[in-house]
Amino acid sequence: MAKITDAKIRETMQRYSIIGAAPALLAAVKRALIIAPIDISVLINGENGTGKEFFPKIIHDNSPRKHAKYIAVNCGAIPSGTITSELFGHEKGAFTNAESEHAGYFEVADKGTIFLDEVADLTLDAQARLLRVLESGEFLRVGSSKVRKTNVRVVAATNKDLMQMVKVGEFREDLFYRIAAIRIEVPPLRDRGEDIKLLATKFCYDYSEQYHIPPLTFDESAYRQLMAFRWGGNVRELQSLIREIASFESGVVTGETVKRYLNQKNHNSNLPVAYDNVQHDYTQERELIFKLILQMQQEIKDLKEAMNTGGFASGHQLASSNNKMHLSSSISDLQRQSSSIAQASDIEPTTLEPEPMVWQKVDDYDQHHHDNSPHGSSSASRHAIHDIKATAIDVEEDKVKTLQDTEREVIINAIERNHGKRRQTAEELGISERTLYRKIKEYGLEYRNNRK
Repeated sequence: MAKITDAKIRETMQRYSIIGAAPALLAAVKRALIIAPIDISVLINGENGTGKEFFPKIIHDNSPRKHAKYIAVNCGAIPSGTITSELFGHEKGAFTNAESEHAGYFEVADKGTIFLDEVADLTLDAQARLLRVLESGEFLRVGSSKVRKTNVRVVAATNKDLMQMVKVGEFREDLFYRIAAIRIEVPPLRDRGEDIKLLATKFCYDYSEQYHIPPLTFDESAYRQLMAFRWGGNVRELQSLIREIASFESGVVTGETVKRYLNQKNHNSNLPVAYDNVQHDYTQERELIFKLILQMQQEIKDLKEAMNTGGFASGHQLASSNNKMHLSSSISDLQRQSSSIAQASDIEPTTLEPEPMVWQKVDDYDQHHHDNSPHGSSSASRHAIHDIKATAIDVEEDKVKTLQDTEREVIINAIERNHGKRRQTAEELGISERTLYRKIKEYGLEYRNNRK
């Protein structure tokens, strides 16, 4: 086995315009160069937009098959009804509109390499035919009984978990072990660190050359925003963002500018903002808390005045009842606002406890009034004090739910409405799936999430 030097890796990356210096990316390129001369099937794993398509070319161009054909097939772009015909060919009259015989990709690529992108999208029938080709090199055209042979190296790629598909019967286990004899993992952009800076600069330069516009430059705050974003579309998404910014901006691009474009992109795609370093403004929450405190202080003041003046008429009872309803409504508002902020900001909600001193002062007044009255408390006063204490007991017994209780109830209801589907539940709540998963574990709701 030939030794792969750092110079060889850099030369290969330059040849295929692969930008980056992340250790995981360099390891993937090195692994492709090592396995290229060995005539064995390879499976490339990686998310969409990571650049998986470069690795089959590296393998083919550094293999003994480099002078033969290289054919790339996107299995996900071919209708399931015609995938078998496209891969293995068909005879004239094999099906409607088959007006002539047709040689499939495996027949055309004889002695060369075929790249099966999105291999997880193959039908079970196509999987069975592919397995036969890998094991014996034999295949049948659709509508033919004549066995044909081909000598093709297969390099496959997918962004799906094939092992999980095997477990649920969507992908053949024997085929999995045939195409995954060697695996290459292509890292996502969010795990490549400083590569994001290199790629952003490269794309800016490319668009400047292509569209004859002044090149953009990014300041450090702009780079921080780019590196904090979790790129779901990886390099392809970054390239799209830079193209948009280059079309409308000029000169030095700041962090605020990048943040604006990222927010707009997330808003248009109905995705949650994915910054790890965004700070939430709690002004609205603070205002609600201050409002609640002022209302509670007014309630205490009203009770003190009633006790000092002996004004325990039914009118005051009605006012107290109204205050109680108003206070309860305000607390509910605070619960909803705080719960929403806690979910969106991924913070732990706090608990609101009722003020116990109010009820203690009513008890003290009742005892003092009774002890110092020469004839004991008058009937009217006793009844009035009893009414106020009853109201206090009602408030005490009807304690406001904590924000944790409210949040737990909201999540339970959302899970039920979405039949346990986590992604739909997260979208309804306006939070990320990661946050929802943490909340499900925190509140012990796994059984609700997994029962369907």
